[in-house]
Amino acid sequence: MKFPFFASFIVFIILLTLRLRHSGRKDAKAADEYWKKELQANATRRKSLDQLPYITIPFDRLPMDVLATDDSIQEIQKTLKALSETKMVNFNGKSNTDLKLEYGAPNINLLAEYDQNYTDLIICLNKWGALLLEKGESPAAQTVLEYAVEIGSDISATHKMLADLYISPSFS
Repeated sequence: MKFPFFASFIVFIILLTLRLRHSGRKDAKAADEYWKKELQANATRRKSLDQLPYITIPFDRLPMDVLATDDSIQEIQKTLKALSETKMVNFNGKSNTDLKLEYGAPNINLLAEYDQNYTDLIICLNKWGALLLEKGESPAAQTVLEYAVEIGSDISATHKMLADLYISPSFS
C-alpha cells in the first residue's frame, strides 16, 4: 500500500524536475535572444525620420465651435492647438528595441517624444468626447471620438463611448 504512493511521489518529483529544467533553458534562450536584439538595436545608426506617419490634427473636421465658451472645452482646445505644433506618431505595439532597430538608436529620444505627444493627443480627445457627451452634444462627441479611433486610439473608454453612441436610439 505504501509502495505505490512512494513510487508515484518519486515519479512526480522527477517529472517536476525535468519540467523546471526545460522551462529554465527556455527562459535563458529567450533572455539571450532579447539581449542580442538589444545589442544590435543599440548599434543601429541614425536613420531619416522623414517617412514617419506623422499625425496632424484636422481642426476643420472637428467641432471647434461647439460649446466653445465652456472653460473645460477651451482648455482642451488650447491643448490641442499646442499639440498641433508638435510631431506626433502612433508607435503602439512597438517596443523601444524595435524602434531603435528601425530608426536608429540615436533617434530613440525623439521617437519617445513623438509617441508621448500622440498619447497626450488621444487622452485629450477622449476627455473632449466625454465632456461633449456629458453636455448633451452627441453628434460633436461622435465626431471627436471617431477621429480618435481613426488615428489608432487604444483607450477603451473612447471605444466604449463611441459604441454607446452607435447603439443609442437617437443615433443617425
